Amino acid sequence: MKKILLIAAFLSAAISCYKESRLLVKSEFSATVENDSYTAPVRVVLENNSTGADFYQWTFEGGVPSTSSDRQPPSVAYNEAGTYRIVLEAWNSTERDVKEMEFSVDSAVSVSFDLEVLINSFAPAEVKIINTTAGASSYQWTFESGTPSSSTERHPASVYFATQGEHSVSLTASNGRETFSTSRTINLDAPISVDFDIEPSFDDFDYEAPFTATLTNRTTSGLTYAWTCPEAAIADASAENTDIHIQNAGTYLIELTASNGKETKTAGKQITVNPNTNLYTMQDVKLGIKSAEHTVGCFYSLSLRTVVSSDNMDADIGSAVDLVFFGLDAGFNYCYFTSPDAAASSGFMPVPNATQTFFINRIEDTPLTFTVSDFDAMWDDALLSTLDIRGSSSAGSWFTNVEIPRAVLFETAAGIKGAIKIKGFISEGDMSYILTDIKFEKQ
Repeated sequence: MKKILLIAAFLSAAISCYKESRLLVKSEFSATVENDSYTAPVRVVLENNSTGADFYQWTFEGGVPSTSSDRQPPSVAYNEAGTYRIVLEAWNSTERDVKEMEFSVDSAVSVSFDLEVLINSFAPAEVKIINTTAGASSYQWTFESGTPSSSTERHPASVYFATQGEHSVSLTASNGRETFSTSRTINLDAPISVDFDIEPSFDDFDYEAPFTATLTNRTTSGLTYAWTCPEAAIADASAENTDIHIQNAGTYLIELTASNGKETKTAGKQITVNPNTNLYTMQDVKLGIKSAEHTVGCFYSLSLRTVVSSDNMDADIGSAVDLVFFGLDAGFNYCYFTSPDAAASSGFMPVPNATQTFFINRIEDTPLTFTVSDFDAMWDDALLSTLDIRGSSSAGSWFTNVEIPRAVLFETAAGIKGAIKIKGFISEGDMSYILTDIKFEKQ
């Protein structure tokens, strides 16, 4: 009996020692996705929290590396979208335990799209959206001031933009967990607006028949043009800019129709061409005294319709000068008009290529009858054409500022007759001048 008890005590002690030497194994780990981004490529950092183990075997399905026997393995890269298992087997000489986990890597997203403006870039415009995004599962489009203003379609329908200027198109794409955005801008030109100017030729500033003008196109965003005007001759009816000739007096409607491939619009302007009076009227012409020949100017050209100073005189301008005014001083006690070819006799430098003009400075000293009232009432050249100005002209006559207004008659070497109405003697020292209106026959 005593022997049995001793054996029992020995077995109990042995079993107790065995239990005390056996170490339980618990396989445990955590996985952290770097930057919390689950979009491929993904890098996973692992932390081994196992207990009781001496040996480890990691398996990284689809990862790089694919396995490891280190307690603390390096980070693992997952380059493709998918669902993957991470398995850790931990053991010692007596125990073994396994833990595994599953996680998903989302597809990589490359957000991009193109915009194609249909027909041309003039507003209004239809814009085609070409989605080249890869890896996304959902889409959110925003079309700034467009119709429609948004879409969730992968390939949205064309968008209509009504106004000119910059318009932003934005896309936010998602792979289910993360979103990615990009935007592009289109710039639309102004919509078509039709307008034009009528610019009379130099000799037709008075809108008298026959009338010639340049039609200057002011259209915005036009591509093709068509000019029309009944009973008028248009040089090139489809040109951007062209000339128009109207032979007879009357009222005319000039129209321009412009198109840009999207819209066609027409603008019209009405003009009245007056009967030909064969008379030009120039108002408020200033002619300086002798001391103002370099500033105000003492010479006048009928063909150029401008005052010429001595400083601007050259051979071309000299041949066009018709009138020369001489005023002795600011007191206007000795004034007269003289012929360009006689300018040197009045103290001026000789006029190059000078022509001859005949003047009547004092009509009251001639048999002719022509008054300031006649000047004011003269609307055509009927009266001028009857006057023998050349035969009644005389050199050496002059006038003062006592009688105002005063009329002076002239006839050029080319036979153009005219009258000067002196309506003011303006005394401003060396810059003094007479203020005149001039009426003369057309060439």
